[in-house]
Amino acid sequence: MAIRFTIGRKIGLGFGSFIVLTMVAFILTVFTLNDSKKQTETVVGQVTPSVAELKELNLLLQRSHTNVSKWFYNKSFNDIEFRDELKNIIRVEYPEKKKLLLALSLTWSADEKTQLRVIFGRVETLFKVYQNEIIGQLNSAEAYEDPNIYMMARLPYEDSEVNIKTIYRNLNSLIAFKQEAAEKVKDEMFDSFKFLKGFVQLLGITLVIGGTLIALYTTRSITKPIQVLKKMLLSMGLGILPKERIQTRNDEVGEMGVALTDLIQSMEQTTKFAKETGAGKFDANYKPLSKDDTLGHALLKMRDDLAENERSLERKVMERTEEVVRQKSEIENKNEELEILYKQVTDSIHYAKRIQEAILPPKTIIDQILPNSFVLFKPKDIVSGDFYWVEKKNNLTYFAAVDCTGHGVPGAFMSLVGHNILKDIISNTDIIKPSEILDKLREGVINTLHVSNKGTQSKDGMDITLCCINYDTLELQYAAAYNPLYIVRNGELIQYGANKFPIGAFIGEKENFDNVTIQLQKNDQLYVFSDGYADQFGGPKGKKFMVGNFRKLLTQISQKPVKEQMDFLDKILADWQGDLEQVDDVLIIGLKV
Repeated sequence: MAIRFTIGRKIGLGFGSFIVLTMVAFILTVFTLNDSKKQTETVVGQVTPSVAELKELNLLLQRSHTNVSKWFYNKSFNDIEFRDELKNIIRVEYPEKKKLLLALSLTWSADEKTQLRVIFGRVETLFKVYQNEIIGQLNSAEAYEDPNIYMMARLPYEDSEVNIKTIYRNLNSLIAFKQEAAEKVKDEMFDSFKFLKGFVQLLGITLVIGGTLIALYTTRSITKPIQVLKKMLLSMGLGILPKERIQTRNDEVGEMGVALTDLIQSMEQTTKFAKETGAGKFDANYKPLSKDDTLGHALLKMRDDLAENERSLERKVMERTEEVVRQKSEIENKNEELEILYKQVTDSIHYAKRIQEAILPPKTIIDQILPNSFVLFKPKDIVSGDFYWVEKKNNLTYFAAVDCTGHGVPGAFMSLVGHNILKDIISNTDIIKPSEILDKLREGVINTLHVSNKGTQSKDGMDITLCCINYDTLELQYAAAYNPLYIVRNGELIQYGANKFPIGAFIGEKENFDNVTIQLQKNDQLYVFSDGYADQFGGPKGKKFMVGNFRKLLTQISQKPVKEQMDFLDKILADWQGDLEQVDDVLIIGLKV
């Protein structure tokens, strides 16, 4: 009996020979890769992590420098995120980074270890300056307002600017040195891979020659008929029923050819039925090949489902069309209602503005009561939470700059409350001292707003600087809540402080406002103001104008005529603000004696 040389036996013989050649190539390749692996582990396990951690240390120092700059320049304690981050860098992140680098440096050279120790020493010295001279000094909002404390912190901060640059140079030098070492190891590794490449190319040529011999053997008996089958199957994969047929053979390829021919005939019948169903001819006839013909029965079910879906979709389209028309009508009605409501609200706010402008003293009154003065008043919104107040009683002239809680409509309501209470105190009482007027004003605000100093702190109130001038004696009395008084005399700005509690309820024992008496001199320039000017963001970096720059600006313009001062202040603010939004109401009153 003759042995049937099946495809399995043909393939086994061919691939057996190919596997032998492949095993030889694999064994030789493994030896070469082991040597390359050792060099790769040196780069990945030692040099690369060291460079990465040194760069991380560089970024950590940059973050600490950014945060200490914010600490020095940002006096607000409402935003403590950067303060906590700076403390965490010094106490937690840096020690962890140092520990990791010390572990990695065990394999470094002696010079590299020495450079690392020098860097650690300078960093720790710098962090001590941060903790003791900057964080320790500027530890509250009051510390920022104290010129002595602020100047004591400035010198260490400026020195730290120089020290951090030195550390950056040393650290960058060490990073560059380590990177150079990494490049050297990498070059050695590439040399090994270059050798491996040549070796693999040689093995590839050997495998090509061996594979060619095997291919010559298998092509005639296996590959060529398989290619015909492949072409037929690819055509069917593209949706094209092939015309080719496999010749009758006494092996597996011949059996597959017969099965594929039957499949093609079945697909032709299925294609015809699918076209008729797709064209909407849901009564087309189709007979499955057998009771087990899954595809045939599925096509029949698909035809029935498509017919039902078409009817359902038609109903849904009609329903959705009706719903869209109804929703469109409702949206148009709502838009009309919103436009009417918006107009009503805007008209009300503009009317409130006219009321607020009516209670503010007009320019003629200001020029009469406060000659040689100016008022720069720039509300953030239509109405303002800042307001100015001018009054004359007997031979005393009163004026005040008041900053109420909030801005816009809420601030405007507070300004009406403050203005009416001040007017009532001057008109209906015998009180003349500014401090007693502020005590009475605070009592009036608390009673009017029905707030208490127990429990939680109320946020409703106002900051104020109230001045009283006797033009006969040039004696000035003033009292202030939070906002100070500036006097520029002979080109030098003098700041007079304010009580650190507002006009309104506050937590703690009740305190009375201080009354301060100052003997003015001829040509003294007085300024009272709200915090809106100094808090405005702008400039090339989008930062606050800051109180220090505001003081310098007032000193600079104090020698100008009063009316020019207001124009100059307005122009400087507009140039600084640029295209940014105004953040708060702006109020400055200037008076030359």
